[in-house]
Amino acid sequence: MNTHCQALHLIAAGLLAVGCHLAANAEGAGVAYVSNQQGGVSVIDLSTMAVKGTIDISAHGPRGIGLSDDGSRLVTANMGDGNVSIIDTASGKVERQVAIGRNPEFVRVLGQLAYITYEPRSGGGAPPPAGAAPDNDDDAVPGHIAIVDLASGKTLRDIVGKPQTEGVEFSGDGSQLIVTNESDNSLSVLDNATGKLVRTVPVAAYGQRPRGIKRSPDGHTYVVTLELSGKLLVLNEQLDLVRQVPTAKTPYGVAFDRSGSRVFVAANKDKLLQVFDTATWTKVKDIPTADRCWHFSFTPDDRQILLACGKSDAVLVIDAGTLAVTGRIAGLNMPWGIVTFPRSMGSID
Repeated sequence: MNTHCQALHLIAAGLLAVGCHLAANAEGAGVAYVSNQQGGVSVIDLSTMAVKGTIDISAHGPRGIGLSDDGSRLVTANMGDGNVSIIDTASGKVERQVAIGRNPEFVRVLGQLAYITYEPRSGGGAPPPAGAAPDNDDDAVPGHIAIVDLASGKTLRDIVGKPQTEGVEFSGDGSQLIVTNESDNSLSVLDNATGKLVRTVPVAAYGQRPRGIKRSPDGHTYVVTLELSGKLLVLNEQLDLVRQVPTAKTPYGVAFDRSGSRVFVAANKDKLLQVFDTATWTKVKDIPTADRCWHFSFTPDDRQILLACGKSDAVLVIDAGTLAVTGRIAGLNMPWGIVTFPRSMGSID
């Protein structure tokens, strides 16, 4: 039995909600972890596509979720408590809670380091409609990126960014962070070792609210979703604009498939998962989804896509070959983010 399989067996022993057969099944297909904004973390057995239990994160309002490379630690960003939970996947228990700040939202993990965006504003929630006057001055408050060592639970650095920091991506060599800034309509390029700003890439000329960002598997291309403009920006390695691709309304989560030949975009308001051919940037298909579907992940074998749909309290199962919805995993509690082990391509990982 491999290490992660043993880990899942211990989760089963420690949490009555998780069936003891999960470990054996997970050895072949793996598991998915889903953060629930009104609950803990659901564990999905990818062999059966069924929820086998819930991990109590001892906090409120988990949104962002990430997993260490070896699968030993899970981390959630908890909006309600302004902290992150670091969970030992072997026991299913919270190792520690690390105070971060107001409104922690997005998590990316590189090795044993978690990068958490948070917004020290008076409130969270969706942005105002295009053209609407802001409710307050919160959009002028800089966001932050906290870098937390998952092994020690220590915050190594806290980087002050631009207003409403959101998505995080890494350069191919890991030396730089590229962060989307919703209210500032820009991308920030940061030195990963020092946290210093290298440069700012404005995108306001193309649209509003950059949110999701992903680097292609070959490292030559970045894509950025503009939430309030219905666009996907295609950028080269230097972050110069290559192309603007129209999308459906309010695109957020974005990911390449493992080959880099297709890009998938979750368009929330139009309830679609859109698929684009990266050779021509033409649309391949619109896949009808459900309510507030923001984040998704391929399964480790690349055969299926799991799409978390928050206001439908479900995860949709989509065949990655036929691009058809083949199943629905119900009974979740406002799912927000999703990652798998073994780790796979997706809008977070």
